Amino acid sequence: MQALILAGGQGTRLRPLTLTSPKPALPLAGRPFLTFMLDWLARHGVDEAILSCGFLGEEVARVLGRSHRGVKLRYVNETEPLGTAGPLRLAADEGGLDDRLLVLNGDVLTDFDLSAQIEFHVLKGAAATLALVAVDDPSSYGLVPTAASGEVEAFLEKVADDPSAAAPPTNRVNAGAYVLERSVIERIPPGRPVSFEREIFPGLVGEGLFGHPFDGYWIDIGTPERYLEATQDLLTGSVESTLPPRDDSGSLVLPGCATEGAEVGPLSVLGEWCTIEPGARVARSVLHRGVTVGAGAVIEHAVLADGVTVGPRARLGPGAVVGSGARVAGGAQVPAGARIAPGTLFAAPTAPDGRRFPPVPSAEEGRA
Repeated sequence: MQALILAGGQGTRLRPLTLTSPKPALPLAGRPFLTFMLDWLARHGVDEAILSCGFLGEEVARVLGRSHRGVKLRYVNETEPLGTAGPLRLAADEGGLDDRLLVLNGDVLTDFDLSAQIEFHVLKGAAATLALVAVDDPSSYGLVPTAASGEVEAFLEKVADDPSAAAPPTNRVNAGAYVLERSVIERIPPGRPVSFEREIFPGLVGEGLFGHPFDGYWIDIGTPERYLEATQDLLTGSVESTLPPRDDSGSLVLPGCATEGAEVGPLSVLGEWCTIEPGARVARSVLHRGVTVGAGAVIEHAVLADGVTVGPRARLGPGAVVGSGARVAGGAQVPAGARIAPGTLFAAPTAPDGRRFPPVPSAEEGRA
């Protein structure tokens, strides 16, 4: 079975992390994020994955290589963004696609029964079958109501986009995992951006488009908040994975770390070669490779990219995200939700004009 993974986005909602690392290669629990999806696909018989890359595509190929645990990897590069369906047409025009394949959004962590979706697709003789997941608040998603047979009845725009819309008819939304026949690929116009959700699937309603509901773990890691949530779900075993053993606090501390005299945990990840000095505390946070946290500093519910340095007695509030190579000065108080750009300095606990916190540089300012 073949799968095409849409991995070409810039990951703007994850900035500043994705200013220096493409989202598919971003570390999640100490591993490139996309390897979790590749493991899942391998468990369901996929032996070749085609990665549609755009932003920092060469870095994705360098990190992931040509195979992963028995899954052959092939790359298709978008020279300009082609939407969600355009990359499939590009891959088809380059040749080597099966008559039936999977198409998956590359920013999802899940472990649902993909084999059951494929079996459902074959049983129904469908042209396309979409995985549908129930969400607590469907207002921010496109809704996909289905008949009792599973046939899709409509594609509805996000309720949040239409304040006058009636109550949603379903809480099942598109989970970004499709089984497609070649007839669907042939509907995709070549040479321009094309959207599955706005162009292709609405045109297939009544013509062999089915939805397959599932109940299981599913999360889009497109924001720092959900990135942290997915990390903690992996650490607690809420989603199937092959992570190495965690310590007594549920934390994952990778080789080369120095933590003597520090408090690490609960539910934290320390990438290789991190140094947490005595008296420092790291809780429910993710530190990528080579991060240094000074004595007495406190990191809570935060994400620190490669090579970040946090000075002694500094504090990072919940939701703070620090870009690669940035520095937080000793004693600095980083407010909740702050975004610190790669290579910049967050300097003082009190600004010269008396404000409690200095301005935080935007993702575009001070880019390394």
